[in-house]
Amino acid sequence: MKKVLWLLTILFVGFVFIPTNAALNLTDSNGPADKKPAAKEGPDGIQFTEASWKEILKKAKAEKKIIFLDAYASWCQPCKMLQKQVFTKKAVGDFYNDKFINVKMDMEKGEGPALAQVYPLEAYPTLLFIDGNGRVLKKVLGYQSPENLISIGKSIRFTREI
Repeated sequence: MKKVLWLLTILFVGFVFIPTNAALNLTDSNGPADKKPAAKEGPDGIQFTEASWKEILKKAKAEKKIIFLDAYASWCQPCKMLQKQVFTKKAVGDFYNDKFINVKMDMEKGEGPALAQVYPLEAYPTLLFIDGNGRVLKKVLGYQSPENLISIGKSIRFTREI
């Protein structure tokens, strides 16, 4: 009986000292004025197009651009690192926004599973460079540094007949 009371006391004390959002200063946007806004994907980084795959292919053909597809999964840590540490960089955004139609697709949700049938994946993240006809020009697996991602983008042959 003493062990049960001791265990309940420890649990109770533990719950009392669990930090709350207020204690951690994690409030919503209406919170304290001195709180810095959260970092977000802004105009400096890659701007991703949100449309159906069919519309993206059509746009690539019309604009004579290549599609840069970030094929990711929500649970993938290297994917999250790319999204936070690479895609948000100004130099990466300047290059990719000018040269490509940028798309990120969770390959386990929405259109992702159907696209994974068309473009089989071996790992996450998979970065695909696809022409307007849906043909893969280059496939890159895994996390890439900002410098390496720009270098990979520069290695893509840009043609007028997309």
